[in-house]
Amino acid sequence: MATILIIEDEEDLLKTLAYNLKKEGYQVYSFQSGEEGLDWAIQQGPPDLAILDVMLPSMSGIEVCHRLRMDERTLATPILFLTAKGASIDRVVGFELGADDYVVKPFNIRELMLRIRAILRRSGTPSQKPDESLVVSGALQMDRKKHQVWVDGVEVFLTSMEFKLLDLLLTNKGWVQSRDALLDKVWNIQNAAIQTRTVDVHVKRLREKLGVAGDAIETVRNMGYRFRERPQEK
Repeated sequence: MATILIIEDEEDLLKTLAYNLKKEGYQVYSFQSGEEGLDWAIQQGPPDLAILDVMLPSMSGIEVCHRLRMDERTLATPILFLTAKGASIDRVVGFELGADDYVVKPFNIRELMLRIRAILRRSGTPSQKPDESLVVSGALQMDRKKHQVWVDGVEVFLTSMEFKLLDLLLTNKGWVQSRDALLDKVWNIQNAAIQTRTVDVHVKRLREKLGVAGDAIETVRNMGYRFRERPQEK
């Protein structure tokens, strides 16, 4: 079970974060004071992840980060900054201080959970819940287990067939899927004589729903479709 430290002076936000993290199966320790949170991290920790509000009273999140990086017991602790400051220079300073990620308030709680999972995965810390169901590709996130899809943190509602189609393309990212193969695997239709226009219509609708992430679904002339290996590239 991953242990997460939260230091946030806004009580309502602190409770919301703690609730959602516990719901995901994490062990959570929360504080409204930078000094108290830092003392816990050094004396009782280290946590698997520290979530720090930048603008804390008395001892700021930046100072807490600095202290964590100076102590050998918490030197490698991943750190995620929460702040109302969105200027690029603030982001640069945050990363220069050793932050692993930087989230600007207000934020989407689902996106934050995805970012937390990604940080823990990179650091080698297992989540309480298995991550096999989570797929992240550029701005697109898919949770197979919950049957949900997000683009830039905003949920996109797909039909059952659209979800199956996207799942198949993501699973075979970079590989062309013919229309006949898609009919077989998504619609369970093996008769190649049946018109494949239904595939084209569903791909068109899927692209439209995914918005910017839909550009990653590439048409391969006379062959079929594929999800680009690097979806950010045109």
